[in-house]
Amino acid sequence: MAGRLEGKVAIISGGATGMGGAASKLFAAEGAKVAIVDRNKAAADETAAAIVAAGGEAVAIAADVSDEAQVEAAVRATNERFGTVTTLFNHAGTIVIKPFLDTTLEEWEMLHAVNVRSMFLMTRAVLPQMIANGGGAIVCTSSISAVAATPMEVLYDTTKGACHMFARAIAVEFRDQNIRCNAVCPGFIRTPHGLREVAELQAAGVDVSDAAIAAQQGRIGEPEEVAKAALFLASDEASFVNGAHLFVDNGFTAM
Repeated sequence: MAGRLEGKVAIISGGATGMGGAASKLFAAEGAKVAIVDRNKAAADETAAAIVAAGGEAVAIAADVSDEAQVEAAVRATNERFGTVTTLFNHAGTIVIKPFLDTTLEEWEMLHAVNVRSMFLMTRAVLPQMIANGGGAIVCTSSISAVAATPMEVLYDTTKGACHMFARAIAVEFRDQNIRCNAVCPGFIRTPHGLREVAELQAAGVDVSDAAIAAQQGRIGEPEEVAKAALFLASDEASFVNGAHLFVDNGFTAM
């Protein structure tokens, strides 16, 4: 049985570790040729090597995806190695956790660059070749934080609200050119990013204890569970899913 991404060429930004790493491995296992674009070159190399060792195809490309020239170079490198990009997973992101009145303009600018500008740059860089190729699929990592605000996370919540609408607006503008764009919206997930978020919120006096997380979403999520949701959105199985927000939060935002 062919994989669900057989014949696809996928770029995964922030694809070295955590949910991005899980997605890189899963997309490759499902037949995609995967370009892992991450500023952590050592981790990207490690994930790419694991994919190749398992019989898949992957390349690690070092880039800061908030930088226009580096994004364009990463897309060119992907094209030279694998051909036309058919699938883009805009996953790269980070977080700032601190009281709003203690945040700086520099932190605001940095977080929007990594979480929002990166999606703009990556999507703009691949859309022309997707359109010329007859279509493509884009998945953006949003968050429960796009709709459920958390104290100490005004900057982060704002960026994820932007991710939410970016995915929807791209879907509407490019639907008739056979481009699908959707957002996957994780809850609290067991990744380095997710565990750091929990630790820093706890230190700031926000209750995200095991008991609180259990009450909100039953348990902490696993990175592979988010990767599987992203795989569905990226695959042809989601051919009529466009402009959607798929929450992977075990009911957090339903309560």
